Amino acid sequence: MHMIESLVTPPKFRRRAKARPDEVLDAALGLFAAQGYAQTSVEQIARAAGLSKGAVYLYFPSKQSLLEGLVRRAVVPVADEALRRIADYRGDPRPLIRQVFGFLRDSLADPAVLQVPKLVIREAVAAPDIARMYRIEVLDRVLPAFIGLIAQAVSAGHIRPVDPELVLRCLLGPVLLHLVLAEVFAITPKGGLELDLMIDTHLTLLFAGLEPEKGHHD
Repeated sequence: MHMIESLVTPPKFRRRAKARPDEVLDAALGLFAAQGYAQTSVEQIARAAGLSKGAVYLYFPSKQSLLEGLVRRAVVPVADEALRRIADYRGDPRPLIRQVFGFLRDSLADPAVLQVPKLVIREAVAAPDIARMYRIEVLDRVLPAFIGLIAQAVSAGHIRPVDPELVLRCLLGPVLLHLVLAEVFAITPKGGLELDLMIDTHLTLLFAGLEPEKGHHD
C-alpha cells in the first residue's frame, strides 16, 4: 500500500522543491514593496523565504532576475492574454478595448499582480534596468498590437481619423497616471483606488471622442 502511495503521490520534499521559486518570488515581492528594490538584499529575501542565499541563487542568479521573475509571473500572462484577444481582430475596436481593459482590471484586483507594475513605476526612474526589462517583456510586445488595432479601425472608418500611436497614449495615459498619483504621490480618490470606476469613466469619455465624424459611418 505504501509503495502504491509513493508512486501516486510525489514525496513532500519534491513538491516543496517545485514550489520554492514561487516562495522566493513571494518573499522578494513582499520586501520590495515594503522597503524598496535598492534597499532589499538577496540575503534578506533568502531569510524571508526560509532558504540559504546560495539556494536562492540556484533559482535566480541575481536580484534583477528576481524582479524579472515577478514580471514574468504576474504581468506577462496578462499581456499574453491581451495579445491573444487582439490578434487578427477586425472591426470597431471599442468593444474589444473595453473587454481587454476589463480583463486588466480583474487581473489587477489581485494584490500580488497589482504590486508588480506599482513596483516598476516606483523604482524605474532610479533603476533604468528595471524600466528596460519591463519594456522588453511587456510594452514592446503589447503597444504595437494596440497601435495596429487602432490603425485598422481608422482605415475602415470604424473610428474618426486619428493618429493611432497618440490614441494609444491617450488610452493608457490616464490609467498610468492614476497609478502614479496613488503610488508615488499618495493621492487616491476618497473611495480608494477604484480602478474599475476609473477605467469605466475613462473609456466612456475616450470612446465618445473616437466616434466617427458624420458622413464617415460604414
